[in-house]
Amino acid sequence: MSSAPLCRFCRAPLTRTFLDLGDQPLANSYLTPEQLAAGNEPVFPLHTRVCDSCFLVQADHEVPAEAIFDAGYAYFSSFSPGWVAHAKRYAEAMIERFGLGPESLVIEVASNDGYLLKHFLANDVPVLGIEPTANTAEAARAIGVRTDVVFFNAETGQALAARGDRADLMAANNVLAHVPDLNAFVAGFRHVLKPQGVLTFEFPHLLNLIQLVQFDTIYHEHYSYLSLVAVEQVLAAHGLRPFDVELLPTHGGSLRLFCCHAAADHQETEALRTLRATEAAAGLNRIETYEGFAARVDAMCESFRAFLAAAKDDGKAVAAYGAAAKGNTFLNHCGVTRDDIVEVYDANPAKQDRYLPGSHVPIRSPEAVKTTRPDYVVILPWNLKDEITQQLAFIADWGGRFVVASPLTRVLD
Repeated sequence: MSSAPLCRFCRAPLTRTFLDLGDQPLANSYLTPEQLAAGNEPVFPLHTRVCDSCFLVQADHEVPAEAIFDAGYAYFSSFSPGWVAHAKRYAEAMIERFGLGPESLVIEVASNDGYLLKHFLANDVPVLGIEPTANTAEAARAIGVRTDVVFFNAETGQALAARGDRADLMAANNVLAHVPDLNAFVAGFRHVLKPQGVLTFEFPHLLNLIQLVQFDTIYHEHYSYLSLVAVEQVLAAHGLRPFDVELLPTHGGSLRLFCCHAAADHQETEALRTLRATEAAAGLNRIETYEGFAARVDAMCESFRAFLAAAKDDGKAVAAYGAAAKGNTFLNHCGVTRDDIVEVYDANPAKQDRYLPGSHVPIRSPEAVKTTRPDYVVILPWNLKDEITQQLAFIADWGGRFVVASPLTRVLD
């Protein structure tokens, strides 16, 4: 009998399942026609557990990060106009709040294609991106964003500090959940952050995942599913602390956590104390809160499968919008194939003319919707529902309707 895996943070044995999604392909590994024809698509266990000791929810797989964030990585942040606008608002708010200027340095970890740092550059604030995927880093350099192609960890942090790259502001937005070695990653920040520097994390809030059954945010790229309860413990172990928080609508409800050195002068805000109380009231510091989630996921999938069966019986064509990782987890756990969904539309040319992992639904340009004229368009990235319904409002011309599947499937009016 094999021993239990150990918690990514505190190393306690992980004996309690949160949700087991079985074997799944990598959610951002879109298949070329040649790969589809060859078969043998790799799949990996996607089993999440919760630590009885520190309450960190985590995937227990060991898919190496290099296999996920490789040279062909297909996620470019700039293809979501809403996300770029979010980044611009962040940059402007940080410049104003912390008085950033030409003498400052802003470092972003997981800087992707420069979608965020370019807004600091536009305001004459020097920047540095840290990005492990070569193709997105190249796109960032092409627009003038200085970028190092490397994974961030304690060694990286020490090397940056040694060459004089110390940050007034560090952004690590939607990356904390993506790192397999949580301790090595967080240990890097204290080397790079100036004594009064500010570090911001953004991450989907575990409380929303549980309460709104957002299980499709679980995929191999996400090694951890984060709450303030867990993150405060991780920060404290590495000489850091939070001092403020903002609740964001992004990714179905995220936290923007403002952090600093434990000895820094930043004062803890009422917003942070309120969030602590909210999590405690919801029971995120009690292990029984994490049980029973799988039954709610099963109900969500049954609801969607019933919709697909009824649409097929009525001779209706169902398509989808957004070749997003979360959509792939959802479709694969529901057992959906291209017999159920004829095609999916996505604005990212790097994904077009490929196939979704697992379900093998073909990915088309958004222009193709006008040719196919589906009866229903399922919005897979439900966090972008408003943006997508506006972009594709014209499907009403032929009686097309939008569908969302979270937390239960419904056709939008």
